[in-house]
Amino acid sequence: MALTSWFRWNDSNLRLSQRSPSDMVVDTLIMELSWQMKQAEKQHREKENEYRKIKTGVDYSWLVSYPKHNYDISPGERLQLEDSCSKIHPSYCGPVILRFRQLIAEYEPDVQEVPRLFRSVLQEANEKMKEEEDAKKLARQWNTKRAMSLSLTTFKSRARIYPFASDIKTISEDVERELEPTRRVWSMPEFRTTKED
Repeated sequence: MALTSWFRWNDSNLRLSQRSPSDMVVDTLIMELSWQMKQAEKQHREKENEYRKIKTGVDYSWLVSYPKHNYDISPGERLQLEDSCSKIHPSYCGPVILRFRQLIAEYEPDVQEVPRLFRSVLQEANEKMKEEEDAKKLARQWNTKRAMSLSLTTFKSRARIYPFASDIKTISEDVERELEPTRRVWSMPEFRTTKED
């Protein structure tokens, strides 16, 4: 029996290792959302119990049994949140969770407000990712332009053009001397390269 459980454990680890990073990000973020919703619901119940204690002066909380989970998000809203989570890069998963927890601690929202707060954190992360991607594109473009200007500068420093050099022969001189025309195109200026030490 222990052997079969080992094979099942090994099979589940194999399935986990074959999952994409995007799926793991979605699962992690949705798990964080559901945990925060349960915590908000628990805090709400504790506040109600404290209010009843103060109002009646008697503690009946040991008699009351609460359902495990009262509030749940709709399937459509869950799909939208999962879609938003799938757009988050794995490197942003931790910062998204930290920001979400920070806002939960700061605002202490009701259970119904937790998914809205979560959505706002996801939108904030998506905007930050777009800004960083735009900055990377601009940096790449700038580096490309800089490399091109550097290559043009080095080309300019190596090759010199002398359009009015005194040793340029013209076609009329060749005709007058009745020499064969050289292979060089006469309309082009002469290029000379400087030797670098």
